[in-house]
Amino acid sequence: MGSGKSYWGNLLSQKLNLPFFDLDEKIIEKTKISINQLFLEEGEEYFRGLEKETLLALTSDNVSFVMACGGGTPCFYNNMDFMNSKGITVWIHCTTEKLYKRLEKEKEKRPLLSGLNEEALRGYIIKKYGDRKMYYEKAAVVIKEEDISLEKLTDQIFHV
Repeated sequence: MGSGKSYWGNLLSQKLNLPFFDLDEKIIEKTKISINQLFLEEGEEYFRGLEKETLLALTSDNVSFVMACGGGTPCFYNNMDFMNSKGITVWIHCTTEKLYKRLEKEKEKRPLLSGLNEEALRGYIIKKYGDRKMYYEKAAVVIKEEDISLEKLTDQIFHV
């Protein structure tokens, strides 16, 4: 969350002339409900089920594409193993401090962050990073956010 997946995914899809999918946006299209609302009304477990269902549908309906998934997507229902079996996964490795600076500005738009004060947000980011890192490390390509460029990203993807 906040590492730049949607930004870089969109640029990469344009460079490769491939469709770009934002998994959260596809869920919103499907349900006609915001992610925030889904979390509040139905809970995280329901959302994660929809997320998996949407991920499976997109990968079965499309041969080549670029996708930005949610920060939690790789951590549930063996999604990371599934994504690795279907394509090239990328982890944009971002420091927790950089994530904090970005997410602090937009926390009300993010269902898991809305309402957190500064200390709670920092704690949340550090905990989630620790919990999720083992899934992210399974990515075929790991690129540091401070080193990323479209050229470096493309080069690493094509040299997996």
